[in-house]
Amino acid sequence: MLSLKGDKVYLRALEPEDLDFVHAVENNEEFWEVSATQAPYSRFMIKQYLENAHRDIYDVKQLRLVICDLKDKEVGLIDIFDFEPKDRRAALGILIADASERGKGYGAEALKLICNYCFKHLALHQVYANITGGNETSVKLFENLGFERVGVKKDWTYFEGQFKDEILYQLINK
Repeated sequence: MLSLKGDKVYLRALEPEDLDFVHAVENNEEFWEVSATQAPYSRFMIKQYLENAHRDIYDVKQLRLVICDLKDKEVGLIDIFDFEPKDRRAALGILIADASERGKGYGAEALKLICNYCFKHLALHQVYANITGGNETSVKLFENLGFERVGVKKDWTYFEGQFKDEILYQLINK
């Protein structure tokens, strides 16, 4: 657990008690653009997801952790997905759910913790993120942690009547 604890936040596994939090996040239309969600999730579906969240990353190729402040309040979620152990890479996604909790350094610390976890415990060579064009907050977050912009997928996503680019960022463990 020490590798998943920082000065401001810690990362923990999903619990059945996270049903309301995850349900609220997944059904918040403000986040649908970045999560590629197109329809709401039922409480039943989220409950089933949480019941299977214990499965091994090598089996399901993903891991979702809750970002908590040091007072045990859930402030967001961080994901490892598209995990490719053969190629030693994985994608990362992060969300600070409550707008009032943004800008406090929680996202930066959580991202640093998950990168260290990926490199140390999963022996990954690289992690990457796909960021929607115009999401300057995410661009700044990833660039400040050493991720390099390596490509742009033009008109990659379609949301609310317009196409947006998707920018690929990589961090290689040297």
